[in-house]
Amino acid sequence: MDLRAYYQKIRDIESQIAEEFAVVVSLETADGGKADTLTEVSRGIAAKMVVDGFARIASPQQATDFRAQQAEASRAAEQEAAAGRVHLSVVPTSELNQLKSAVRTLQG
Repeated sequence: MDLRAYYQKIRDIESQIAEEFAVVVSLETADGGKADTLTEVSRGIAAKMVVDGFARIASPQQATDFRAQQAEASRAAEQEAAAGRVHLSVVPTSELNQLKSAVRTLQG
């Protein structure tokens, strides 16, 4: 294997990728790699995966759809985390009694 040619291919592909992070689509490999799995990786890693035959660069439409799905999943996870939080306030008994008496005077 000519390492100079290998790394030159990586640099060439990396220079063709406009974004800092690229969406790649995995290819089926002999060692069990599954095809059509989308992943967002850095430009350098994307170029290396393409040269090694593990992935291809996703089409602009695939990348847009993938990022929209990721954003929606992130929003859903944030909402679920926010729903699980319990806000708790500790009030001393003396203040609680004052609040109760203030409510009683207002009611009647």
